Amino acid sequence: MAGPASGRNGRARLFRAALPCLALFVLTGTAARAQTVTSDLFSSRRTSQMLPPDSPLRRTAAEVNDPVNSPKLQESDKPAPSRIGQIPKYGLPAASGAADIGYDSLNRKRKKPKYYPGQAKPKPPVGPGSPPPPIASNTRLRLSIAPSESAHRTPIPPAMAGTVVGQPPRKRLRIDDDPFGAVGDYAGSFLIKSAVEFSGGYDTNPGRLVPAQGKPFYVIAPEFLVVSDWERHALVADLRGSFTGYGSNLTPNADGTPLSAPLDVDRPNFIGHVDGRLDVSRDTRLTAQGRLFVSTDNPGSPNVQAGLARYPILTTVGTTLGVDQSFNRLQVSAGATVDRTDYTNSKLTDGTSTTNDDRNFNQYGGVGRVSYDLKPGIKPFVEVQGDSRVHDVRLDRSGFARDSSGGYVKGGTSFEFSRLLTGEIAVGYAARDYVDPRLDRLEGLLVSSSLVWTATPLTTAKFYSDTTITETTLPGTSGVLTHVYTVEVDHDFRRWLTAIGKFTWGSLDYQGNPRRDKIYAVSGEAIYKMNRNVWLRGTLRRDWLDSNLQGNSTASTVVMLGVRLQH
Repeated sequence: MAGPASGRNGRARLFRAALPCLALFVLTGTAARAQTVTSDLFSSRRTSQMLPPDSPLRRTAAEVNDPVNSPKLQESDKPAPSRIGQIPKYGLPAASGAADIGYDSLNRKRKKPKYYPGQAKPKPPVGPGSPPPPIASNTRLRLSIAPSESAHRTPIPPAMAGTVVGQPPRKRLRIDDDPFGAVGDYAGSFLIKSAVEFSGGYDTNPGRLVPAQGKPFYVIAPEFLVVSDWERHALVADLRGSFTGYGSNLTPNADGTPLSAPLDVDRPNFIGHVDGRLDVSRDTRLTAQGRLFVSTDNPGSPNVQAGLARYPILTTVGTTLGVDQSFNRLQVSAGATVDRTDYTNSKLTDGTSTTNDDRNFNQYGGVGRVSYDLKPGIKPFVEVQGDSRVHDVRLDRSGFARDSSGGYVKGGTSFEFSRLLTGEIAVGYAARDYVDPRLDRLEGLLVSSSLVWTATPLTTAKFYSDTTITETTLPGTSGVLTHVYTVEVDHDFRRWLTAIGKFTWGSLDYQGNPRRDKIYAVSGEAIYKMNRNVWLRGTLRRDWLDSNLQGNSTASTVVMLGVRLQH
């Protein structure tokens, strides 16, 4: 049994073992020094721990902090690992980067983006089979977005940008179909456009004489257009005029016989009308028109007196009052017309003048039209017109009573097929009866059409036809039934360069007279649009008048260059 003696023996043995160690520590304590704290002190290599503090091989603190001896720099000097003997790896591992946006073959859950509180969340994309988003009718489809729309722009007021809360949407401007067209100015709620064209050229036969006499000429052609911009009702004024002047008069015949054309062949021309519409209700509209026409007899016409000093000027002024009523798809229009035609006196080369009162007359008439909107793009119609002409003088210069009554009836349709083919075409019958029994009835086929075919975005073909019944001064002749047909092709080589080709043919039937005339015209025109305000125009035209009466067939060539100023 252990007792106090065994405990004292253990403590004695421990003291005897610690006593030599204490003596050794006292003897060596005078040589002890503080150890420098460096990164090598905490190194896992046993060699750094075995070096004494005063060893010259031990690194100092300055050497440790030197950036040149940085371990990272020393590791960069190591050669790259060799690829010899290693199996190369190509491509990307399975489902690499596809978990966020694409198909994931590992069927991992797709990460959802995180949004800040109140941040607008984007709408999900339209999937396969879903209908496309609706497109506003007043917007234009584009194949690509112009860089200018995504570029930085100058800041504009919120009211102009349409971002003010509660502000009604701004009215979109209509797409400009003609980037080189006149801009115009606004005066209140009216858009005003004006233009003037100056041209000069040479005509090989301005008087349509046999033999021909050529003269240089100039043309001044002003234009004025006013269009209302109202939500209801409408008012349009379109005024166009021209004056063709020649540098000198024609040369009289050497034998003293009078020319079949005036010596002064200057000619004015003006066509103007003002149209108004009053919307009484959704289905009822009142219409009105005032018109003015100023011109002369056409060169080469048998109505031109021999020995004239200049052309007599004719003026026609008139008005139409009407009403349009819609009954669902059925539309009925009716109007009353009044026109006045007046000729100035004829001035002769000998200084005298003759009156043209026998050619002046008043015309009273009416016109009615019924149309039905059969289907979108097709609208057939029937139109009937009747009038009565009363001359200022009962008997003309040849002793014939020219008072008459007549009209026409025609049927056709207006159509619009995908904007590729638009227009109107009609066929009918026209007739006129005269008070004088010696004048035969003037009648014939009536053809009226106006077609526009957009063959390509750059090429447009047009076709026009018209039939008119005009007065004449030829003895025993009832009148002239005129048919005119025109084919025109426009092609845009560039938006600023347009070429126009035109071909016109027609017939003039002098009923009650053996004379029959045919007219032909071929022209080519080039338009160079410098900007919205300045256009350059060049024209080359050839005209023929082929008559069955000898000595009345003529031809002429016209070359013209001009500049158009518009705003």
